[in-house]
Amino acid sequence: MDEKIQNIDFVIQHWIESSEQNFYTMQKMYNSNEYSWALFMGHLMLEKLIKALYVKRLEKHPIFTHDLLRLLNKAQIDLPIEEFEEWFDQISTFNLNARYDDYKQSFYKSCSEDFTTYWIDKINILKQWLMTQF
Repeated sequence: MDEKIQNIDFVIQHWIESSEQNFYTMQKMYNSNEYSWALFMGHLMLEKLIKALYVKRLEKHPIFTHDLLRLLNKAQIDLPIEEFEEWFDQISTFNLNARYDDYKQSFYKSCSEDFTTYWIDKINILKQWLMTQF
């Protein structure tokens, strides 16, 4: 999908609005103790924000990937602190672990309230930082 986008603002807004829906769902899943799904939705929310930035910067449709670091790199988004790279890398695994049956059960077991709260806090920090990039 290398072609230029005609209505860039519309496409960017679509990604942002969709990410906000995922953010809301993440919070609902967390509050209902559906921790693995909360983390999955947190990943999806960040992915969509990065895809919005991809469109903004490159004026092209984003590549098909769920790997947050790859998306950031392709969108030419520099991370302000090294720690963010580790966070994005770990959060990328939440997509795979929540979706595929062979990973799902062990991921579900590792998603304690403490683990999930820790990562939801990181996801919120990354969301806030990504929003400053628009």
